[in-house]
Amino acid sequence: MRKIQMVDLKGQYSGIKDVVNPAIQEVIETTAFINGPKVHEFQKNLENYLGVKHVIPCANGTDALQIAMMGLDLKPGDEVITADFTFAATVEVIALLQLTPVLVDVNPDDFNISVEAIKKAITPKTKAIVPVHLFGQAADMEAIMNIAQEHNLYVIEDNAQGIGSDYTYSNGNKAKTGTIGHVASTSFFPSKNLGCYGDGGAIFTNDDELAHVIRGIVNHGMYERYHHDVVGVNSRLDSIQAAVLDAKLPHLDAYNKARQAAASKYDAAFKNHSKIEIPFRKSNGCSGNCDTCDCHVFHQYTLKLNGVDRDGLVKFLNANDIPCGVYYPIPLHKQKAYQDDRYNEADFTVTNQLVKEVISLPMHTELDDEQIAFITTKVLEFIDG
Repeated sequence: MRKIQMVDLKGQYSGIKDVVNPAIQEVIETTAFINGPKVHEFQKNLENYLGVKHVIPCANGTDALQIAMMGLDLKPGDEVITADFTFAATVEVIALLQLTPVLVDVNPDDFNISVEAIKKAITPKTKAIVPVHLFGQAADMEAIMNIAQEHNLYVIEDNAQGIGSDYTYSNGNKAKTGTIGHVASTSFFPSKNLGCYGDGGAIFTNDDELAHVIRGIVNHGMYERYHHDVVGVNSRLDSIQAAVLDAKLPHLDAYNKARQAAASKYDAAFKNHSKIEIPFRKSNGCSGNCDTCDCHVFHQYTLKLNGVDRDGLVKFLNANDIPCGVYYPIPLHKQKAYQDDRYNEADFTVTNQLVKEVISLPMHTELDDEQIAFITTKVLEFIDG
């Protein structure tokens, strides 16, 4: 059996190197390292894939989220609602811009931001909502957009983990995550479903005016060289990373289908076990868990354990050369940087429980049946004793 990796980038590369290598070589030979033709080609191809009017590439996913908020001209003290159960970058940029983060609880099944919690958190100071498509599953965007419209709020999608996922509206129409809110951000960190070979990110929007503002922000506030019209930053996707991403983009749907297939095999091994809750697929297009949901692209395959020594399982798997992860071990509202006297523990019952119960198993495009069988056998061996 091949060595099990949490993310097998080397294996993925071996299948596309005949395309990736010439693309990188072309950039080197043309020396168009910054804002070269490859960046513009990738931008257009990603716009076509997503069905969005504007993709603005940038240096990384955290920058993308920050720049999206800068483009909306939010002011210090404005409140921004987001999920307590997610990676810190989501709240980090809110604090960096001197906005006020308002953390709320998530759903117990899909781990995405709770619509009811959003409603309770809205105040006259609320200006934006940041739903995170956590672990690759679409948040409840129709309900969130309805709330935003009712209260005149912006919606900024954090799509760092969800690229390629579809959201199904109640009328059956579909849209790619990252194209539904007023603006969205994504990350091309190497381990992402669409990842480059370094850092990279992008902002998406269908708003022409907002796209214009953001294009200036990513390049020192310039639309014309040495004319600084807005306060900007230096955040550009370099051409080599764009070349890698453009080579991988045609494979994204196949990569996501491979992840979904691996998830289904994990599901089959764990289904109906009293101590294991498999990932829930919640889409308006189906009634619950199913094998055909396109709402989840499995950036992570995350189990919820009931009555299991989760940390003991982590040690057991690592001892058997099976990598795994705990995403996330500490709620954001308990992180030293983001503690606030406004928060009440009773408002975070789901998140406080999830951090004790979740475990993420290896998930990538190169997982094979032998590896999945070994992983699932070991998980069950520990749990069943």
